[in-house]
Amino acid sequence: MMNTSQLLIFLHGLEGSSQGYKARLLRSHFPHIITPDFDGPLEQRMAQLRHIVADRTGLTIIGSSFGGLMGALFTCQHPQQVHRLLLLAPALTHPQFAAAASALVITPTIIYHGWRDTVVPLEPVRTLARQVFRNLTFHAVDDDHYLRSPALWEALLTDLAAG
Repeated sequence: MMNTSQLLIFLHGLEGSSQGYKARLLRSHFPHIITPDFDGPLEQRMAQLRHIVADRTGLTIIGSSFGGLMGALFTCQHPQQVHRLLLLAPALTHPQFAAAASALVITPTIIYHGWRDTVVPLEPVRTLARQVFRNLTFHAVDDDHYLRSPALWEALLTDLAAG
C-alpha cells in the first residue's frame, strides 16, 4: 500500500487541468494527491513544479502527455527527489527532452502508452525511454492518446497502490 507520507503529484497535459478526467479519477482513489494547474511555456511550468515540490523527497510523480515530459525532465534533473515516476503517453519527443536524454535514470519508471496514439507516437517514446530510464516498465496498451480504458486504469491504480 502506498505510504501516504510520500508526496503524490499529478502533472496534467498541455491543455489539461486539475479538473480533467485523470486528475479527478486519481483524486477519487488518492485524496491526498496534489493536482496543481500549470500554464505557460515549458520552462514556466517547470519553475512552477520546482516551487511546488521544493526540496521534498520521496515524490511519486504521475505525468500525462506534456505533464509526462515535465515529470521525466524533473526526474532527470532531480533523481534524488523522485521515488517513482509514472508516465501516461509522455511527450518525450519534445526537443527539451533530447537534451536530458544523456542522463541515465535509475528511478523506477512505469509508462503506459496507447498503440493508437496519433498525438505522441508510441515507438519514438519507447526508444527514448529505454535510453534514459534504466528501471523501466513499458506498457503498450490498446488505447489512444487520452488513455481512458477502464482496464488500463485498473492496472495503473494497482501499480500506484503497490507503492
